[in-house]
Amino acid sequence: MDIHVDATVPFELERVWRTYRDGTVELLPFLPNIRAVEVKTRTEDAGVITLESEWLGGADIPAIVRSVLSESMLRWTDHAAWKEATREVEWTTRVHAFPEAVSSSGTNRFVGRGDSTTIEYRGHVKVDGAKVKGVPRLLARSVSETAEKLIISSVNTNLLAVAKGVGDLIRKGA
Repeated sequence: MDIHVDATVPFELERVWRTYRDGTVELLPFLPNIRAVEVKTRTEDAGVITLESEWLGGADIPAIVRSVLSESMLRWTDHAAWKEATREVEWTTRVHAFPEAVSSSGTNRFVGRGDSTTIEYRGHVKVDGAKVKGVPRLLARSVSETAEKLIISSVNTNLLAVAKGVGDLIRKGA
């Protein structure tokens, strides 16, 4: 399934670009369903900053429900290449629970529009239910489609929350 979300942040391109790229950890208070985020690695080479960040979701899931979920079901690693020249970030995400069954990647564009910036999130999520242990072959397609819809819904919500958080962080003085 495709990710296709646009969000507008009411600040100029340069501030939004740098705050989004460099302020991941500072965004945490503005992300209601994220419990933790940690930048694991950061490298710079020829106008491209590459980040690997580990995220832990589930803050919006009641503690009683979280207690029966493994941490790996709520954890993912994001690999992102931030391209200064084009104001694009190419990303891939690896979920920890079912890395062989779930793939996700895309490109986000940051487009300046005077005093505001539109972030164009484009990507794809693919779930292969046949690769999830315990899923019967006859149900694999249905599981795949249902899981993709749930993931896309969650991702869309998270992306909009991050964009709003970037604006809130800039307002706060970042």
